[in-house]
Amino acid sequence: MIKHLLTLGLAGSMLLFTACEQENSSSNSDNNNSSFSTTETNTQYQRVRVSAVAEGLENPWAVAFMPDGTYLVTEKPGRLLHIDGEDRREIGGLPEIQAFRQGGLLDVVLHPDYEDNGWIYFTYSKPNGSDETATAVARARISDGELTDMEEIFVQDRYSDPGRHYGSRIAWTNDGYMLVSIGDRGSNPPRAQDTRDHAGTLLRLNYDGSVPDDNPFVGNDDFHPEIFSYGHRNIQGLVVDPETNEIWATDHGPRGGDLLQRVEAGNNYGWPIVTQGLDYRTEGPYDGFEAREMEGVARHFHEFLPTLAPSGLALITHANFGNWQGNLLAGGLRSQRILRILTSDDEVLHMEELFTQDFGRIRDVRLSPEGHVYILTDHSDGKLLRVEAIERS
Repeated sequence: MIKHLLTLGLAGSMLLFTACEQENSSSNSDNNNSSFSTTETNTQYQRVRVSAVAEGLENPWAVAFMPDGTYLVTEKPGRLLHIDGEDRREIGGLPEIQAFRQGGLLDVVLHPDYEDNGWIYFTYSKPNGSDETATAVARARISDGELTDMEEIFVQDRYSDPGRHYGSRIAWTNDGYMLVSIGDRGSNPPRAQDTRDHAGTLLRLNYDGSVPDDNPFVGNDDFHPEIFSYGHRNIQGLVVDPETNEIWATDHGPRGGDLLQRVEAGNNYGWPIVTQGLDYRTEGPYDGFEAREMEGVARHFHEFLPTLAPSGLALITHANFGNWQGNLLAGGLRSQRILRILTSDDEVLHMEELFTQDFGRIRDVRLSPEGHVYILTDHSDGKLLRVEAIERS
């Protein structure tokens, strides 16, 4: 049962948007309700074709690629859709979900061995009956249009309100583990520094939700054993390099302070005692702020200026996009753009703005197995778009 509460990188304006406002800004007033027309355009190093796979989606949050070439798409109000060309079917059997503000049905991914075991994983805002919610992870199989064998494999330890900062991205490491981001939940940022609280963390779990024996804080009574890293605000972009196992994340800041992070085991990333952002109302230091850098706190890899309001992150590893090999593609909500990011060992070397305000708010960016980039736009009339690399004309 679902409870409905219902082009150029560093150039341009340096206006700082409020990241939380970017995340909360109403997506019911869309500027892209007309039918999408296939377009072709040159970027700095690659010509691309963009076409619509599906339109009329209600605030879609994530897309997963089925082996037969069809798609699973989550809609935040609490629907899981199976999209096959013009055919669109709602999958039944979801758990109870409180769809309110930023909460609802969120990420969806396939198990790396899906063709053998049939597991899909999804995150959602789970209610407790007292108008409080927690980020939860479940897995299930699909049979005859229904979820079966459903297991709730993780629920964060503390329910809270208001309905924001759920995190909720899932990514697989290449050594057999699941990463799940949990936001700081918005109303009490210092929770991200409380290591007996799941809020503001990146978790590392076995595929069944149990704790790996080699997690960095196993055996330390001052930490939840699921925690891989902490001091995050609201990670909504997460990807693992399949060759190096490096973990990349994009994390929402407050006013300014949106970050690209290369996440490593056991690190504290500082929020809110260390932040590049400012208080929403005063534009002064954020409550709890101590320093922009601090000994014992891992430094961010890059701060996005102007603010990105990041959601969705892909790593280009397919030969289709030969000119973008090894680049990150980071989506932006209020900024309504995608950044192509070229990194070295310790810094961002170059960024290019893509599709700035062409498609609206970008919620998800993913690389498909066949080597195309897919984009979900976060609107009440959202779209699933396919980006294909083509030869320059």
